[in-house]
Amino acid sequence: MNEIKLPPFLQAGDKIGITAPASIVRYEDVIPGINLFKNKWGLEVTEGETLKGSFNQFSATDAVRLSDLQNMLDDPSIKAVIAARGGYGCSRIVDRLNFDQFLKSPKWVVGFSDLTVILSRIYQLGYAGAHAPMAKSITTEGAGLAAESLRQLLFGELAEYDIPAHPFNRNGIASGNLVGGNLCILAHMIGSATDTDTRGKILFIEDVGEYLYNLDRMMVQMKRAGKLEHLAGLVVGQFTDMKDNSNPTFGKDANEIVQEHVSGFNYPVCYNFPVGHVGDNRAMGIGMNCLLEVNSRKVKFQHINTSPSII
Repeated sequence: MNEIKLPPFLQAGDKIGITAPASIVRYEDVIPGINLFKNKWGLEVTEGETLKGSFNQFSATDAVRLSDLQNMLDDPSIKAVIAARGGYGCSRIVDRLNFDQFLKSPKWVVGFSDLTVILSRIYQLGYAGAHAPMAKSITTEGAGLAAESLRQLLFGELAEYDIPAHPFNRNGIASGNLVGGNLCILAHMIGSATDTDTRGKILFIEDVGEYLYNLDRMMVQMKRAGKLEHLAGLVVGQFTDMKDNSNPTFGKDANEIVQEHVSGFNYPVCYNFPVGHVGDNRAMGIGMNCLLEVNSRKVKFQHINTSPSII
């Protein structure tokens, strides 16, 4: 396992920052999340200027989005940075982020989808991050368990996830550092400065709105690049709003596509895990030491770390 440190866990009264480092977000859509952080979690919230801005499909220009996120990473009084939403745009700025101050005063960075590339960069620096609901999604329908899982992760109360068995599951037990996120971004990062080393890791994947043939292409790319061969285990999350050609059809659904590409390996695999572009998007500690147990009755997933330390 890699030596990964956990940022300090949050305490009531801590300050967090909310920024939109990718696509445009309607400010009114993040107000319920801000209220949750303030009123239910007891946190002070600093709002980035990108929450009320727009530039084409982005929340602001690359320069402004970069500056907004950089300021929060640099501010030692901010103990966590939570993205407002994903979309597209993080890969345009990730290589220009400076993490010198972050390394002196590490903090939790929270997001999913397009934030996969930011979380991958933080993991490369030796720190854990949180693939979890963002300010826009944390109060949506069905997000209660996911919101609580993020609160538990950030405050150091690491719960187990017990998930029903799926017919495609491959039984076994695995432990290791957790990596992964949005499959499109993971494939997009191959060969780049934020490429993720998956060897000996528990990988999790999810995606939304892709054509099935493109999901197949991304799995082919992951396999050709050696990202699937030496895993400790694989967690297959939600593939929502997938699209198919009208005629002819691709002939397989998302889980069947994934199953085909990992059929030649022996590590445990679980399907239909509650992570992805759905309400029940459980918090996953990127870089953290985790345990995955898959059997005929259920799946147990557990974050092993219980205090900020090297694993």
